[in-house]
Amino acid sequence: MFSTAIRFRLESELGVRVVHCADMQSLCAVVAKQDVEFSLAIVDLNLPGAPDCEALDFLLTHNIRPLVFTGSFGDVTREKILAKGVLDYVVKDSPSAIQQVVVSVDRILASERTRALIVKPSQGCLEQEEGLLRRQRFEVIVAVDGTEALDVLDAERDIDLVLLDLDCPDFEGLLLLAEIHRRYTDMGIRVIGVSGRADDMTAPRFLKAGGDEFIRKPFCADEFTSRLLHLAAIQKRIQALSMAASRDYLTDVYNRRYFFETGKRLVDKAIRRGEKASIAILDIDHFKRLNDTYGHEVGDMVLKDVSRQLKARLGGRHLLARLGGEEFGMLFVDLDLAAAVACCDGLRKELAATPIEADGEPVTITVSIGVAAIEGEEAFDNHLNAADQFLYMAKHGGRNRVFSVLALEATLAARRAAAS
Repeated sequence: MFSTAIRFRLESELGVRVVHCADMQSLCAVVAKQDVEFSLAIVDLNLPGAPDCEALDFLLTHNIRPLVFTGSFGDVTREKILAKGVLDYVVKDSPSAIQQVVVSVDRILASERTRALIVKPSQGCLEQEEGLLRRQRFEVIVAVDGTEALDVLDAERDIDLVLLDLDCPDFEGLLLLAEIHRRYTDMGIRVIGVSGRADDMTAPRFLKAGGDEFIRKPFCADEFTSRLLHLAAIQKRIQALSMAASRDYLTDVYNRRYFFETGKRLVDKAIRRGEKASIAILDIDHFKRLNDTYGHEVGDMVLKDVSRQLKARLGGRHLLARLGGEEFGMLFVDLDLAAAVACCDGLRKELAATPIEADGEPVTITVSIGVAAIEGEEAFDNHLNAADQFLYMAKHGGRNRVFSVLALEATLAARRAAAS
């Protein structure tokens, strides 16, 4: 009964593939095939053919992570299986047991995609925290102080959880918490405080300052793991919703809102680190005429095709978004103006050389692009407006070209030379 219900709920609610083994013999046969890499196993301690944890030991021997689901349980058994390194355990002692299994599996699967940063832990605490997190397949990074932690967050764009040890006298954990919120609001990083201080106000101070969770030392391994898995699962759900909300429905590139939110953070980071950055706006030439001539279906096809080529050319290194209509924004990280202009000109040539088919005939698509360097602290809108001004010059100058201050200086120099 349990196995059928669990399989149905895991497949329908979590979308995972489930293989059922009714006894030890079938378990051995499935594992021996080696045609599936299992993320985890839900195992009873008393399986037919394996009455005394043999199935659990077999799974551990084959590096398949087990979640124990059993009716035979007590303190001695609990300590025994936890010492073996199981992921979690659920006891068949209530109507909610199957729900607990589903929740636990969801948390465990989320942890496989979770990156955690541990900041300034004491040695003993580090070993315990890191060991428990790695057992759950978290990817763990350790920073020795707040400065290194911020450097890691700048360099790594997908940190999910930050654990702050608040007990070091020379470490201002609340100041680091405030700086994380100021710099990385759009990343939605979850921050957990860990402390063994006798001061009863440590937890409320941390939580009121914006912390997401607080765990008191010395902590129970079960409690620590459960809290972190719970936060990781919440984080992954929020990220999935945020990703869906950040995409343009037609082209599947980022939308205007995401470009402004993330672009501002990336520009701030570049300026803070003394790195080069450039911004560009691309406009599809004569797009209204194309819509009027061939219809909106072909117009949508052009937008999708241009987006596909831009994504292929820019990859994940630079930020690309559809700003609206036929306009796209591009933020070039670690590229100076000359390199960004060269990249944009390559894009322009590639698009022009790849016509699309409309009503059985090839239609050449050209674009105009304005590019501006990011050289100082200004409102993000101002950087984008500068690129927009150069876009206007590119269109005014005949379209199908890239324009920037470099082109403007070259034009002025040519005019001066001609006048002399």
